Amino acid sequence: MIYKKMISTGFPSKKEISELSAAMLLDVNAVHFNSQEPFTLASGLPSPTYIDCRKLISFPRVRSALMDFLACTVLREAGFEAFNNIAGGETAGIPFSALIAERLALPLTYVRKKPKGYGRNARIEGVMTKNDRVLLIEDMTTDGGSKISFIDAIRATGAKCNNTAVIFYYDIFPETLKKLKDHGTDLHYLCTWWDVLAVAKKRNTFDKKTLEDVENFLREPRLWQEQNKK
Repeated sequence: MIYKKMISTGFPSKKEISELSAAMLLDVNAVHFNSQEPFTLASGLPSPTYIDCRKLISFPRVRSALMDFLACTVLREAGFEAFNNIAGGETAGIPFSALIAERLALPLTYVRKKPKGYGRNARIEGVMTKNDRVLLIEDMTTDGGSKISFIDAIRATGAKCNNTAVIFYYDIFPETLKKLKDHGTDLHYLCTWWDVLAVAKKRNTFDKKTLEDVENFLREPRLWQEQNKK
């Protein structure tokens, strides 16, 4: 597929970005639906959906388009001078943060999941100073838990972190945005499961039964998980 609507001097609409981003995720087979043999999430709970944003780094044109979209999304929603340092979360956020830092001509840092256990025993790699305004970049978020850990590590340096951006946001757990907002951070994202489902339906990417099962999960994820526990 050739993507004709790239960023030049204008910003695409939020709706256009969401639809194109969802289409690109489907094009590179980053989206997996399987209601008969559900995937196991990091939480140990089952899910008929799985998304692999890490593989995007291997598709240069898609990668470039999505990073253009993410850059314009955070500039439009957070402001052009809202941050002066870009931080990636270990490990999936690191390549995307590097691409965003390059686009915005800003310093790059990254945040470890935990101190490395030797040397300076640091969680922050690169130069981050007190009062820096940091944009945290990750590949995706489900309930926002890992973002809060990274944000706390950034703030421990004396820096501020009021914005985090991801390619993909689940948008099925209603507490996520409130949890981040209560922690003083706004979430910016390109697309959600609802965007992916809409494009998949339009394209008939999956069979009708699979799409129905996925939609049932998205509407009541906790109930679906409880009913499909092994």
